[in-house]
Amino acid sequence: MIWYYIDETITEGERRKGPFNIDEIRDFVKQGTIKDETLVWHTGMEAWVEWKDTEESKEIPLSEEDEIRKALETIIAEHNKDKRYAGFFVRGAAYFIDNFILSVVGVLIIMVMSAMQFIDLSAVESAMNIYINDPTSDKALMDVLNIPGMHTFLVIWGIAQAIYFVLFTKLKAATPGKLLMKVHVETSQGENLSWFESLARFLASLFTQITLMFYGLGYLIVMVDPKRRALHDWIAHTRVVHDKIRREPKEGKQKN
Repeated sequence: MIWYYIDETITEGERRKGPFNIDEIRDFVKQGTIKDETLVWHTGMEAWVEWKDTEESKEIPLSEEDEIRKALETIIAEHNKDKRYAGFFVRGAAYFIDNFILSVVGVLIIMVMSAMQFIDLSAVESAMNIYINDPTSDKALMDVLNIPGMHTFLVIWGIAQAIYFVLFTKLKAATPGKLLMKVHVETSQGENLSWFESLARFLASLFTQITLMFYGLGYLIVMVDPKRRALHDWIAHTRVVHDKIRREPKEGKQKN
Protein backbone atom coordinates (compact mmCIF):
# COMPACT_ATOMS: atom_id res chain seq x y z
CA MET A 1 0.00 0.00 0.00
CA ILE A 2 1.45 3.36 -1.13
CA TRP A 3 0.91 6.45 1.01
CA TYR A 4 1.12 10.20 0.39
CA TYR A 5 0.61 13.19 2.63
CA ILE A 6 0.17 16.92 2.16
CA ASP A 7 2.98 19.07 3.54
CA GLU A 8 1.19 22.19 4.87
CA THR A 9 4.51 23.99 5.42
CA ILE A 10 4.90 24.35 1.64
CA THR A 11 2.98 27.38 0.32
CA GLU A 12 3.97 27.14 -3.34
CA GLY A 13 4.55 24.26 -5.68
CA GLU A 14 3.94 20.56 -5.15
CA ARG A 15 2.86 19.90 -1.56
CA ARG A 16 2.21 16.19 -2.00
CA LYS A 17 4.91 14.02 -0.45
CA GLY A 18 5.41 10.37 -1.27
CA PRO A 19 5.30 7.57 -2.00
CA PHE A 20 5.82 6.01 1.45
CA ASN A 21 4.94 2.78 3.18
CA ILE A 22 2.93 2.72 6.42
CA ASP A 23 6.03 2.34 8.63
CA GLU A 24 7.52 5.48 7.13
CA ILE A 25 4.22 7.32 7.64
CA ARG A 26 4.20 6.29 11.30
CA ASP A 27 7.76 7.51 11.67
CA PHE A 28 6.61 10.90 10.36
CA VAL A 29 3.81 10.83 12.95
CA LYS A 30 6.31 10.16 15.74
CA GLN A 31 8.52 12.99 14.48
CA GLY A 32 5.55 15.37 14.34
CA THR A 33 5.84 15.87 10.59
CA ILE A 34 2.38 14.36 10.16
CA LYS A 35 -0.20 15.65 12.62
CA ASP A 36 -3.77 14.58 13.29
CA GLU A 37 -5.08 17.20 10.81
CA THR A 38 -2.57 16.36 8.06
CA LEU A 39 -4.25 15.13 4.88
CA VAL A 40 -3.16 11.66 3.78
CA TRP A 41 -4.07 9.28 1.01
CA HIS A 42 -3.17 5.74 0.06
CA THR A 43 -3.99 3.51 -2.88
CA GLY A 44 -7.58 2.32 -2.70
CA MET A 45 -8.95 5.47 -1.03
CA GLU A 46 -11.50 7.65 -2.84
CA ALA A 47 -10.39 10.96 -1.33
CA TRP A 48 -7.84 12.58 0.92
CA VAL A 49 -8.64 12.38 4.64
CA GLU A 50 -7.08 13.66 7.84
CA TRP A 51 -4.62 11.25 9.45
CA LYS A 52 -6.71 11.00 12.63
CA ASP A 53 -9.62 9.62 10.59
CA THR A 54 -7.68 6.68 9.15
CA GLU A 55 -7.84 3.19 10.62
CA GLU A 56 -4.06 3.07 10.73
CA SER A 57 -3.91 6.03 13.11
CA LYS A 58 -5.88 4.04 15.67
CA GLU A 59 -3.41 1.16 15.56
CA ILE A 60 -0.73 1.74 18.19
CA PRO A 61 2.57 0.38 16.84
CA LEU A 62 4.98 -1.24 19.24
CA SER A 63 8.02 0.76 20.19
CA GLU A 64 11.43 -0.78 19.66
CA GLU A 65 11.63 -1.57 23.38
CA ASP A 66 8.19 -3.21 23.30
CA GLU A 67 9.14 -5.28 20.28
CA ILE A 68 12.30 -6.50 22.04
CA ARG A 69 10.33 -7.25 25.21
CA LYS A 70 7.68 -9.14 23.25
CA ALA A 71 10.35 -11.16 21.44
CA LEU A 72 12.03 -12.03 24.75
CA GLU A 73 8.70 -13.05 26.27
CA THR A 74 8.08 -15.32 23.29
CA ILE A 75 11.53 -16.90 23.64
CA ILE A 76 11.08 -17.39 27.39
CA ALA A 77 7.61 -18.87 26.92
CA GLU A 78 8.96 -21.29 24.32
CA HIS A 79 11.85 -22.21 26.63
CA ASN A 80 9.54 -22.77 29.59
CA LYS A 81 6.74 -24.69 27.94
CA ASP A 82 8.27 -28.09 28.82
CA LYS A 83 9.36 -27.12 32.35
CA ARG A 84 8.35 -29.39 35.22
CA TYR A 85 8.65 -27.66 38.56
CA ALA A 86 9.96 -29.71 41.47
CA GLY A 87 7.29 -30.26 44.10
CA PHE A 88 7.36 -30.21 47.89
CA PHE A 89 8.27 -33.87 48.46
CA VAL A 90 11.00 -33.98 45.81
CA ARG A 91 12.55 -30.84 47.24
CA GLY A 92 12.12 -32.19 50.77
CA ALA A 93 13.97 -35.37 49.85
CA ALA A 94 16.82 -33.34 48.33
CA TYR A 95 16.93 -31.16 51.45
CA PHE A 96 17.12 -34.27 53.66
CA ILE A 97 20.03 -35.67 51.62
CA ASP A 98 21.93 -32.39 51.75
CA ASN A 99 21.45 -32.06 55.50
CA PHE A 100 22.58 -35.65 56.04
CA ILE A 101 25.79 -34.86 54.13
CA LEU A 102 26.28 -31.67 56.11
CA SER A 103 25.69 -33.58 59.36
CA VAL A 104 28.51 -35.93 58.43
CA VAL A 105 30.69 -32.89 57.67
CA GLY A 106 29.75 -31.49 61.07
CA VAL A 107 30.77 -34.69 62.84
CA LEU A 108 34.11 -34.67 61.01
CA ILE A 109 34.70 -31.05 62.02
CA ILE A 110 33.98 -31.87 65.68
CA MET A 111 36.32 -34.87 65.55
CA VAL A 112 39.12 -32.73 64.11
CA MET A 113 38.50 -30.03 66.72
CA SER A 114 38.50 -32.70 69.45
CA ALA A 115 41.80 -34.13 68.18
CA MET A 116 43.23 -30.60 68.31
CA GLN A 117 41.76 -30.20 71.82
CA PHE A 118 39.55 -27.28 70.79
CA ILE A 119 36.40 -29.03 72.01
CA ASP A 120 35.56 -31.82 74.47
CA LEU A 121 33.99 -34.64 72.43
CA SER A 122 32.64 -36.48 75.48
CA ALA A 123 30.97 -33.28 76.72
CA VAL A 124 29.35 -32.83 73.30
CA GLU A 125 28.04 -36.41 73.29
CA SER A 126 26.64 -36.09 76.81
CA ALA A 127 24.93 -32.73 76.17
CA MET A 128 23.55 -33.85 72.81
CA ASN A 129 22.04 -37.03 74.33
CA ILE A 130 20.20 -34.91 76.92
CA TYR A 131 19.00 -32.49 74.22
CA ILE A 132 17.80 -35.30 71.92
CA ASN A 133 15.79 -36.80 74.78
CA ASP A 134 14.14 -33.43 75.47
CA PRO A 135 14.51 -31.10 72.45
CA THR A 136 11.94 -28.65 73.89
CA SER A 137 14.10 -27.93 76.93
CA ASP A 138 15.76 -24.52 76.80
CA LYS A 139 18.26 -25.64 79.45
CA ALA A 140 19.32 -28.65 77.38
CA LEU A 141 19.86 -26.41 74.36
CA MET A 142 21.85 -23.86 76.37
CA ASP A 143 24.01 -26.65 77.81
CA VAL A 144 24.94 -27.64 74.26
CA LEU A 145 25.68 -24.07 73.20
CA ASN A 146 27.74 -23.36 76.32
CA ILE A 147 30.20 -26.20 75.70
CA PRO A 148 33.68 -24.63 75.33
CA GLY A 149 34.52 -24.45 71.63
CA MET A 150 30.90 -24.93 70.47
CA HIS A 151 30.58 -21.37 69.15
CA THR A 152 33.74 -21.83 67.10
CA PHE A 153 32.36 -25.08 65.74
CA LEU A 154 29.08 -23.42 64.75
CA VAL A 155 30.95 -20.67 62.89
CA ILE A 156 33.09 -23.19 61.00
CA TRP A 157 30.09 -25.37 60.21
CA GLY A 158 28.10 -22.34 59.06
CA ILE A 159 30.89 -21.39 56.66
CA ALA A 160 31.03 -25.00 55.43
CA GLN A 161 27.28 -24.90 54.71
CA ALA A 162 27.59 -21.61 52.82
CA ILE A 163 30.42 -23.00 50.69
CA TYR A 164 28.47 -26.22 50.09
CA PHE A 165 25.28 -24.55 48.86
CA VAL A 166 26.84 -21.61 46.99
CA LEU A 167 29.55 -23.68 45.28
CA PHE A 168 27.31 -26.52 44.08
CA THR A 169 24.46 -24.22 43.04
CA LYS A 170 26.82 -22.11 40.93
CA LEU A 171 28.96 -24.86 39.40
CA LYS A 172 26.41 -27.67 39.05
CA ALA A 173 23.13 -25.74 39.31
CA ALA A 174 22.24 -28.25 42.03
CA THR A 175 23.45 -29.56 45.37
CA PRO A 176 24.23 -33.31 45.66
CA GLY A 177 20.73 -33.84 47.04
CA LYS A 178 19.15 -32.15 44.03
CA LEU A 179 21.47 -33.99 41.66
CA LEU A 180 20.29 -37.32 43.10
CA MET A 181 16.65 -36.22 42.76
CA LYS A 182 17.38 -35.06 39.19
CA VAL A 183 16.34 -31.45 39.74
CA HIS A 184 18.28 -28.20 39.44
CA VAL A 185 18.10 -24.51 40.31
CA GLU A 186 17.75 -21.79 37.70
CA THR A 187 16.79 -18.12 37.53
CA SER A 188 13.23 -17.05 36.74
CA GLN A 189 14.47 -16.55 33.17
CA GLY A 190 15.66 -20.16 32.94
CA GLU A 191 19.38 -19.35 33.16
CA ASN A 192 22.17 -20.66 35.39
CA LEU A 193 22.83 -18.66 38.53
CA SER A 194 25.83 -16.34 38.80
CA TRP A 195 28.06 -16.35 41.88
CA PHE A 196 26.15 -13.37 43.28
CA GLU A 197 22.76 -14.97 42.59
CA SER A 198 23.88 -18.24 44.16
CA LEU A 199 25.04 -16.40 47.29
CA ALA A 200 21.84 -14.35 47.40
CA ARG A 201 19.75 -17.53 47.21
CA PHE A 202 21.69 -19.10 50.09
CA LEU A 203 21.25 -15.99 52.27
CA ALA A 204 17.57 -15.90 51.39
CA SER A 205 17.26 -19.56 52.44
CA LEU A 206 18.26 -18.50 55.96
CA PHE A 207 15.04 -16.48 56.13
CA THR A 208 13.10 -19.55 55.00
CA GLN A 209 14.72 -21.58 57.79
CA ILE A 210 13.55 -18.99 60.32
CA THR A 211 9.95 -19.73 59.27
CA LEU A 212 10.34 -23.21 60.83
CA MET A 213 9.31 -21.41 64.02
CA PHE A 214 6.05 -20.57 62.23
CA TYR A 215 5.16 -24.09 61.09
CA GLY A 216 7.60 -23.89 58.17
CA LEU A 217 5.44 -21.53 56.10
CA GLY A 218 8.46 -20.54 53.99
CA TYR A 219 8.65 -24.14 52.78
CA LEU A 220 4.93 -24.97 52.75
CA ILE A 221 4.17 -22.31 50.13
CA VAL A 222 5.83 -24.69 47.66
CA MET A 223 2.65 -26.77 47.84
CA VAL A 224 0.40 -23.93 46.66
CA ASP A 225 2.65 -21.86 44.42
CA PRO A 226 2.09 -22.64 40.69
CA LYS A 227 5.85 -22.73 40.10
CA ARG A 228 6.57 -24.58 43.37
CA ARG A 229 8.75 -21.79 44.77
CA ALA A 230 9.79 -21.57 48.41
CA LEU A 231 10.22 -18.24 50.19
CA HIS A 232 13.90 -17.99 49.23
CA ASP A 233 13.00 -18.63 45.59
CA TRP A 234 10.63 -15.68 45.70
CA ILE A 235 13.30 -13.48 47.27
CA ALA A 236 16.13 -14.57 44.94
CA HIS A 237 13.94 -14.91 41.81
CA THR A 238 14.83 -18.57 41.29
CA ARG A 239 13.00 -21.86 40.81
CA VAL A 240 13.72 -25.56 41.04
CA VAL A 241 12.85 -27.66 37.99
CA HIS A 242 13.21 -31.27 36.93
CA ASP A 243 16.08 -32.10 34.61
CA LYS A 244 15.06 -32.69 31.02
CA ILE A 245 15.16 -36.33 30.03
CA ARG A 246 17.39 -36.76 27.02
CA ARG A 247 16.04 -39.52 24.85
CA GLU A 248 18.60 -40.98 22.50
CA PRO A 249 17.21 -42.06 19.13
CA LYS A 250 16.81 -45.79 18.90
CA GLU A 251 19.01 -47.47 16.37
CA GLY A 252 17.18 -49.48 13.79
CA LYS A 253 17.46 -53.21 14.08
CA GLN A 254 19.95 -54.63 11.63
CA LYS A 255 18.73 -57.41 9.45
CA ASN A 256 20.77 -60.57 9.45
